[in-house]
Amino acid sequence: MRYQSTRGVDHSYTFTETVFEGLAPDGGLIVPETIPRLSGETIEAWSKLDYLSLALEIFKLFATDIPTEALRDIIKKSYSSFRHEEITPVVKVGDLYILELFHGPTFAFKDIALQFLGNLFEYLLSKTGKKINILGATSGDTGASAIYAVRGKQGIAIFILYPHQRVSPIQALMMTTVIEPNVHNIAIEGSFDDCQKIVKDLFMDLPLKRSYGLTAINSINFARILAQIVYYFYAYFKVSKIESKREVRFAVPTGNFGDIFAGYLAKRMLGRGIERLILATNENDILARFVNYGDYSVGQVIPTISPAMDIQVASNFERYLYYLFGEDTEKTALAMREFQEKKRLSFTKEDLISVKKDFLARSVTQEETLETIRDFYHKNGYMLDPHTAVGVKAGLTFKEEGIPLICLSTAHPAKFPETVSKAIGKDFPLPPEIEALKNKPQGFHILKANIEEVKTYLQKNALT
Repeated sequence: MRYQSTRGVDHSYTFTETVFEGLAPDGGLIVPETIPRLSGETIEAWSKLDYLSLALEIFKLFATDIPTEALRDIIKKSYSSFRHEEITPVVKVGDLYILELFHGPTFAFKDIALQFLGNLFEYLLSKTGKKINILGATSGDTGASAIYAVRGKQGIAIFILYPHQRVSPIQALMMTTVIEPNVHNIAIEGSFDDCQKIVKDLFMDLPLKRSYGLTAINSINFARILAQIVYYFYAYFKVSKIESKREVRFAVPTGNFGDIFAGYLAKRMLGRGIERLILATNENDILARFVNYGDYSVGQVIPTISPAMDIQVASNFERYLYYLFGEDTEKTALAMREFQEKKRLSFTKEDLISVKKDFLARSVTQEETLETIRDFYHKNGYMLDPHTAVGVKAGLTFKEEGIPLICLSTAHPAKFPETVSKAIGKDFPLPPEIEALKNKPQGFHILKANIEEVKTYLQKNALT
């Protein structure tokens, strides 16, 4: 398997090159040259596998330049710290299924991809003796998961930008209480979109990127998408067997389009199995507007109680555009230039017909989010975090008889105790690992939303 840029100037990367490149030098995102289409025999065989074995089979299709035994070892190491033996268990709650993705070390779905990516980096660097500086932006959970994935690892320094005082207190503590010398937490006085733009602009500074071995750990790195494909297959196999149904729907809370894009690839690989993906956003609804009306235009970021989705520019959206436009790199590049200039994109009726074959979409208000947490808890005795609640509300909006509904639970409710307690009307005990964070020392640096400030800090502290 080889890879290319969505914008077509740079192409034919190996998987290893893709991992280290992150963002393509032409500004595009890196995608596989082909999406594997599975045979019925393969699907049947995979349906019998446990999570680790299934991950290995999927990774083998995409990481063809890494020996199978090495992949097996990386997978085993990556998921050994998870608190549930199934890694991503599927739980029946009421008349839907919850895919629990929060059993990793930072209680968030990002652990599933980032534990793998951290160990993958370590393996690849051990073969070359190189050093890398990881640069990423987070709206809440990516930062902590990335930091926990590479803390203390040789040959790696990590720089995480997050919007100052715009992530939950628990999310912030999970980052700032990691004070290993190779970890740099940078609180930006601005929004997540400001953080993301600084990161993308720094990656476009090619001399800087090459000099410091800058590497992406955000979902612009395809290895992250790859790791997330696995749990869509795993949940599909579990639920389709239980329900004796050929097709299911997934409801996915998303802001950056990474998690749901992994579901889109799984849908393409299966051929039939995922009927549609329900795209759930909060009041930052650019993605829902795109699906429903073809309106992909940037508005002001609205701070909400589901802060990881407080995003107006979805960094993975370009990957979907590439496939929507029939893998036409020239058309994709033109569209992204138009978006850069006008902060909006327009689509044809034919485009929207294609989009609606893959997605349903709904924006969920903060009031609806609180109501969903409260009602779901009182009806089922199950607590949802505010992001999962957005997905559940959107999922129930589009629930149809005969099509099982699987809602992705992207974080443990303990990461948002104030919001969840407000919704259910009482406090609840936090896991001891989270409670312990409150008494740990913190380390972070506050910088303005200015690329030169961040660049100077990076140059002073990067590994060389």
